[in-house]
Amino acid sequence: VEKENPDLVILAGDIFDDKMKDDNAKKTVEEVSKRYPCYYVSGNHEYWSGRVPEMKTYLRSKGVTVLEGDCETREINGIILDICGVDDPTDLSRHEWVKQIEIADAQTNPDHVRILVSHRPERVQFYENYDFDLILSGHAHAGQIRIPILNVGLWSPNQGFFPKYVSGMYTLSNGSILEVSRGLARESTPAPRFFNHPEIVSIEIK
Repeated sequence: VEKENPDLVILAGDIFDDKMKDDNAKKTVEEVSKRYPCYYVSGNHEYWSGRVPEMKTYLRSKGVTVLEGDCETREINGIILDICGVDDPTDLSRHEWVKQIEIADAQTNPDHVRILVSHRPERVQFYENYDFDLILSGHAHAGQIRIPILNVGLWSPNQGFFPKYVSGMYTLSNGSILEVSRGLARESTPAPRFFNHPEIVSIEIK
């Protein structure tokens, strides 16, 4: 992260785990939040832990902006960003989750670069109803096992076998760009990764 020297850091869920200790997550958060503005949305593993309120309180204490159906406007190098985020839908009804998107979307300006941070990449049919320029997600583990030559993932949560939205950049039917990160975790998943390195995604907006 220091080598990339970003203007801000997006934490798109599953920063904490439901089984592993918080030590590495807290070390990461504390180091990056000292240096860069940080934005966070929850993932399913945080909800599985049953400690989401505790985790959000901790993140806020470190200066991280927790997005939960809201939006913050920020100007960087003359570019105005509307950075919006929604909670993971694990503990939300479909209506509650969509309502978060609607509330966040209502706070955006079409003259700004509109970003939505949402842990789940597979919910494309919802994202296509809005006009976000960029959607940042994780969750899919790049398909867990990457098949060489074909460069496709074998299986992903909530998408099943040969999933579509697992790693990299996708253009949706409404013109939104969906960027899906493989994430950093290696230890917590029951199946090991093969041909599938963890990653930090660096995005430049021009």
